[in-house]
Amino acid sequence: MALKITVIGTGYLGATHAAAMAELGFEVLGLDVVPEKIEMLKRGEVPMYEPGLEELLRKHVAGIEGSSGRLRFTMDWAEVGEFGDVHFVCVNTPQKHGEYACDMSYVDAAFESLAPHLHGPALVVGKSTVPVGSAERLAARLAELAPAGEDAELAWNPEFLREGFAVGDTLHPDRIVVGVRSERAEKLLREVYATPVTAGSPFVVTDFPTAELVKTSANSFLATKISFINAMAEVCEAADGDVVKLAEAIGHDERIGKKFLRAGIGFGGGCLPKDIRAFMARAGELGADQALTFLREIDSINMRQRGQMVELTREALGGGSFLGKRVAVLGAAFKPDSDDVRDSPALNVAGQIHLQGGQVTVYDPKGMDNARRLFPTLAYADSAIEAVRGADVVLHLTEWREFRELDPAVLGEAVTTRLVLDGRNALDPEAWRRAGWTYRAMGRPTA
Repeated sequence: MALKITVIGTGYLGATHAAAMAELGFEVLGLDVVPEKIEMLKRGEVPMYEPGLEELLRKHVAGIEGSSGRLRFTMDWAEVGEFGDVHFVCVNTPQKHGEYACDMSYVDAAFESLAPHLHGPALVVGKSTVPVGSAERLAARLAELAPAGEDAELAWNPEFLREGFAVGDTLHPDRIVVGVRSERAEKLLREVYATPVTAGSPFVVTDFPTAELVKTSANSFLATKISFINAMAEVCEAADGDVVKLAEAIGHDERIGKKFLRAGIGFGGGCLPKDIRAFMARAGELGADQALTFLREIDSINMRQRGQMVELTREALGGGSFLGKRVAVLGAAFKPDSDDVRDSPALNVAGQIHLQGGQVTVYDPKGMDNARRLFPTLAYADSAIEAVRGADVVLHLTEWREFRELDPAVLGEAVTTRLVLDGRNALDPEAWRRAGWTYRAMGRPTA
């Protein structure tokens, strides 16, 4: 009999996972505790911008004309418990207020709510990013609370979604990692992921702690790579080097690789910053804090980039006060192809300049509504050309394709001063200079 799948938590991760499981041919039931979210999903609408996700959802949500009908949504835990053979827990694990540690309250609440409704054999699969050691504790709690006892089993299957590529990353993952304690759990997960495994996705079987560590280790490595090239940008600034040429040259070494070597204002979003901080906190609890002290410096380099962008802007404007200066900011999302503004370096820079008296106007192709909610005191424009109108300086802070394709000559007609600062090293300096702009980028004082 075909497996039935439930997805608990229908935020960014859960909504994508639910739609992808339906695409792989399973009957899927998604649960959330927020009524508005459930109502949106039932209409085939997603609460965030993610390329291709809404189309995939509409292809499968029951009640939508022409859909497969394989995907439904509910708020009823009993219905979920009765329906599913495999239950994926995809709830949020934010940073705790006032400390580095991870807030496990949503994960704990999901297990407490689900377990009492598991009357028969079931596999509960954690996908949320959690501190190592959590699975051990949750497995014991599951067996204790579930009427099925030991037949309610746990597995850990970390997610590796990249915002902007989440649909592809779920349907064609570059690896599937499963932390299991029994052959039955492994067999069920091989069945769930049979399609991508057949297509070539590696299937890595581990114990609980290793599965929990994979995601935080991967994010720590990526954060290290970004902060490394940003540290090199600082040295290039001091030594009159060119960090873009430096990155190109070292990127040819296969051991280093080209990816994640674009210097700029650093990383943000809902994963990298909180994950490396939670990793440090957990290592401290385990008595292994010395192993991760380098991550403190990675975090520090990353946060320093934002202040350096503010100072670069101040210097470009003559070195004095921002008072009365009109600053256009292109970008609000923490990365392109996303409307996510959580811990966004672009908005952080915009906010700092605004607090120091600058008249800041922001434009982003998708992140405007979220940015307005987070920074209501900034000015917002409906297009790049409107954002730069009358500007003394233009800051390029999120590397959207739309910004790379802007015509510098057209933009030049709208500004007061043709001065552009590239906080992402993604624009073509020659094209902008030909159109009469002064171009300046981080880590490229003479480029």
